[in-house]
Order: sequence, then C-alpha cells, then structure tokens
Amino acid sequence: MFAVSCFFILSSMFLFRGVLSAPTCELRLDVRSSIEKRGIPSAPRWVIYSDKWVSGATGPPAVSEIAGFNVFALSFLLIGGAADKALEWTQLSASDRSTIKSEYSAAGISLIVSAFGATDAPTTGGANAASTANTMAAWVKQYDLDGLDVDYEDFTAMDKSDGSAEAWLATFTQQIRTQLPQGQFILTHAPVAPWFSVSNIFAGGAYLKVDQTVGGLIDWYNVQFYNQGTTEYTTCDSLLNTSGGDWPGSSVFEIAAAGINLNKIVIGKPAQAAGDANNGYIAPATLATCVSNAKAKGWNAGVMVWEFPDAAASWISTVRSVAYPV
Repeated sequence: MFAVSCFFILSSMFLFRGVLSAPTCELRLDVRSSIEKRGIPSAPRWVIYSDKWVSGATGPPAVSEIAGFNVFALSFLLIGGAADKALEWTQLSASDRSTIKSEYSAAGISLIVSAFGATDAPTTGGANAASTANTMAAWVKQYDLDGLDVDYEDFTAMDKSDGSAEAWLATFTQQIRTQLPQGQFILTHAPVAPWFSVSNIFAGGAYLKVDQTVGGLIDWYNVQFYNQGTTEYTTCDSLLNTSGGDWPGSSVFEIAAAGINLNKIVIGKPAQAAGDANNGYIAPATLATCVSNAKAKGWNAGVMVWEFPDAAASWISTVRSVAYPV
C-alpha cells in the first residue's frame, strides 16, 4: 500500500499433529467449533486496512467505528517480523486479543494481517518463498487471526519481466495454503491494477500469470486502483470500463475480460484525496455511484479502502449507500 492463547495451542495440535493427549473428545469438539466459526466472508467484501498510528489506541478499533466493513487488515507483517498495527496486536494480552476477536466475530468482521507492503521486496531481496510462507502462516495461527493478505509490492522484480516475481508469488501462495487451508483461513492478494493488464511491459504475465497458476487458492483480490497516474481510475468510466491513460486494459471489466473472476475484483481506493495515496482518489458519494453501476453489470465483489481512521463507518456507509445500504 505505502509504507498464544490456550485455544491456539489446542487447535494447532489438532490440525498439525493429529493426535491429542486425553481428554481428546472434548478438545476436538472445541477445535472443530472454532474452525466452523472462522469461515470466509461471502461477497461482497468490504475491506479496510490499518497501518497508521492512532493516539491512545493499541490494536484494532471498536467494531462500532468500522460498522459496514466485514474485513479488517492489520498492517504489516514483514519478513523481519510484525510492524505497526500487526505489532500492536502482539502487544495486547492474550485475553484482550480473545475479547476483540469475539467482538469482531459477533459483528461479522474478519480480522486478518497484511504482509509485505511497500517496505518489503521479497523477491528482489532473495527471501525464500516457501520458508517465508511457513513463518507468516505460523504467525497468523499463533495470534489467532482469520487469514493473510499478500500486499506484494516488489516492483523491481515484477518490472524485470523474467517470471521471477510470478514464480515467487505462486510458490508463496501454494505453501501458505498447506498451512492455512482454504475454507478455514482467508487468503487474499492486493496487486496494483496494471498488473492485471495485457501488456508487453509485463512479459512474465504479472498477475494474469499468478491467477492462472494459483488463482484458485486465492479468495479474492484487493486491487489497488490508485497510485498509478494522475488521471487513472478517477471516474466511474475509467475505473470500471476503459482505463486508458498509462495503463490501458486495467479497469474492472477489462480485468474480468482478461480472464479474472469478476467477483474476485474488489475495488481498492484511498480514503482521502491527499495523505493516503498520491492519486486515484474518488469521493465516497461518487464511488457509491460507480459501485451501483458495477453491480448493475453483474459485479458483486466489494470495496477496499486504505486506510483507517481516514476511512471508517461513515465512509463505507456512503460508499454502500446506493447499491448496498448498510
């Protein structure tokens, strides 16, 4: 974008060791119940990221502050460990984390962590995809989160167009799914929109190749329709139908025409005209019209925003007001 509870121990033993010491029946029932409760939110998905320090607040906000969203992404989990809001989550007590998770679950909000962001360049930096996946999956389970978002922003690797970025992402995604099984944990990716365009600039295929290789393992894409040029994705038409500009073929329905499942294309936007992104902003009331237009054409994926607290309950209420009133 820019810049262990007792329950966990028991569930880990159940999932990955297969045998528990007595009393096994009661423990397995508890674990099975917790897995069933986690689930994956069905479309549309309303996703909000949080990386900004908020005075007087540690960890995620009260559910009332983000009513209307159903996914909250703590940012970021880095190769070197947790940072910012992800780090704050680890600094809460196990009981406080459990209470927050229960409140979020009751409100229908999944709590995930976002990895990498603009800080990490995993492919260029030589990080091993499989071992990185194992480490991050273990962190998700240790801190009892509902899944992982892959905010891969290694532009150097992708721009090389030699297939290294695409191969790294495929291996990482495949390995994550061995540790965070599909249907039990959320796994999303957050690519920039141009990486879905059919372009000679990305001879390795960029995210079209990633989707062809491992798209079936990814629940949805939080597509960043911003920071790609001063006029790109700033009207409903350029966002939805014909992107034009520096990145032709990268609007929502053009991405779908290139082979991406339409209802996995979550529209990502900055919360403010300045401060959350360099460009790509659309005012919430206008974005509500875009969302309505997209829904009328068969889209039902949802909207992502960067970031809390610049966006909160009132922002998503406006964005959803025409087609998906809260």
